Amino acid sequence: MTLSDVTRRRLIGSLAAGVSAVSVTSSSISSARAQSAQKTFVLIGGAFYGAWCWHRVTERLEKQGHKVYALTLTGLAERSHLLSRDINLDTHITDIANLVEWEDLTDICLVAHSYAGCPASGALERVGNRVSSIVWVDAIKPADGESFRDLVSFPIEEGAISRPAPKALPPTAFSDPKDVAWVLSKVTPQPIGTWLQSVKLSGARERVAKKTYIRLPKFQLAALDKAAGECKSDNSWTVLENATSGHSVMIAEPDWLTDVLVKAA
Repeated sequence: MTLSDVTRRRLIGSLAAGVSAVSVTSSSISSARAQSAQKTFVLIGGAFYGAWCWHRVTERLEKQGHKVYALTLTGLAERSHLLSRDINLDTHITDIANLVEWEDLTDICLVAHSYAGCPASGALERVGNRVSSIVWVDAIKPADGESFRDLVSFPIEEGAISRPAPKALPPTAFSDPKDVAWVLSKVTPQPIGTWLQSVKLSGARERVAKKTYIRLPKFQLAALDKAAGECKSDNSWTVLENATSGHSVMIAEPDWLTDVLVKAA
């Protein structure tokens, strides 16, 4: 073996080690960036819905490396066997707050759809210090002392403990008949007490740093127009409008909503 052979081998070895070091460093940087960009989402569905309504969005967020907790409120979907006359708004507020507290979640983006704006507003009174952003997706925005029924009137059958799940959907709900069939196969009755009890608020919702409201005007409801209007007049809220989707944008346009959530978190 000549001196030049030794020198050549050392040089090749040094180059290989350098390339390996660069690869490790690049990998570490990419990993660190991905970790720093990771966000935690808590997703709450509206009336008659459970965590199932978020499946498409959950899948997309998790593929991007985010942590996602889609919650089914007591008495609905896979928890429909717990339906009783004792379930009220406080029950659903506790569902949300307990998830956050028992999972030790912080720096959360809390996402509420439709009716869920009521229990989510109440839950912020308990866990608002753990929430860095909120997104109200065509969601009710109650004031202190208001109930869902105060904002959305409906008849009550005497002695009923729940509101029956819908057996049909508006023509504007979904463009795909398969989505209509899937949703109708999943919806369950809504515990009536959750719509009757008023919420107690001290302003925790308004103290959240980043607030986004999404209005889906194909779904016509005065309470949602009112909520969007209030947010538009408040500079602390960002208001977005999607004129192509029905009320359940997480099902109809999951790519669009996923992109909005990541930017809003």
